Amino acid sequence: MRSKVKNLELYAVKKAESLQEFYERFTIGHPGVSIPRLDMIADIGHFNVFKRSGFCSVSPAPYNRRDYYKISLVIGTGILYYPDQQINVDGCALLFTNPNIPYSWEGISEEQSGYFCLFTENFIRKRNESFRESLLSKTQDIPVIPISAEQEPVISEIFQKMMVEMDSDYVYKFDLLRNYVHLLVHEALKNQPADVHLKHTNASTRIASQFIELLERQFPIDSTDRILELKTAHDFAAKLSVHVNHLNHAVKEVTGKTTSEHIARRISNEAIALLKYTEWNISEIAYCLGFEYPANFNIFFKKQTQYTPKSFR
Repeated sequence: MRSKVKNLELYAVKKAESLQEFYERFTIGHPGVSIPRLDMIADIGHFNVFKRSGFCSVSPAPYNRRDYYKISLVIGTGILYYPDQQINVDGCALLFTNPNIPYSWEGISEEQSGYFCLFTENFIRKRNESFRESLLSKTQDIPVIPISAEQEPVISEIFQKMMVEMDSDYVYKFDLLRNYVHLLVHEALKNQPADVHLKHTNASTRIASQFIELLERQFPIDSTDRILELKTAHDFAAKLSVHVNHLNHAVKEVTGKTTSEHIARRISNEAIALLKYTEWNISEIAYCLGFEYPANFNIFFKKQTQYTPKSFR
């Protein structure tokens, strides 16, 4: 079994699989599943839920990062491959995967049942809530949580309610779906020992984790008096007391993205939120996000979203 881990380590981590790519891969051989509209992801986010039976084969899924979060109720036997370890699942478990860490799932038993839901960060997180304060952040260190036979029907029912709600016309159904996601997280946390933490097995993982935490700690920007302090890879390297090349290598190795890509994505997400949820003018938003001139902010925002700040608002 260890040889499989070595083979996986030889795979180059490509650009994260997008939702569009997920649906294109997922719908192969399943004409009954259609690709939903994805043109509003940057604005309102995305959520969907499916049964695993009929869609999860024993063939390993591509070893890669995904550009979305995923919670799976796995009923069956398989292996979750991570950059520095493999986790065996035998029976029933909740799997939590996120956009930062590449992974692959290989089903071992022919029967693979259960459910999974996937969603983007802007779907699940409140505007004034940083990721490290969110419920999801509590599951990042333990990607696999075993589920007892008594808990399985309870968790299955949550997924079933999600599926019913996705087909409903209820005007607040996505608010309700967020609550169902939170219920799943609570069920997982109840099974998580208070003193259990996944140990970082190498320096790259530790540095990348510290970088992500430091990046998230700067948000949200809740006042025009607050100005982003850490804006470049050099800023973060100095704060972490490592050489910038070492930081860049560690972040790229673990997440598949460069340090600058992480920073740009997080700043653009905050810019989207500020344009949507505040009445600050564009110059104020630009200044708070570390842009001395609004013109530079306009160029940055258009590169990230294909819109100017004014047209997006």
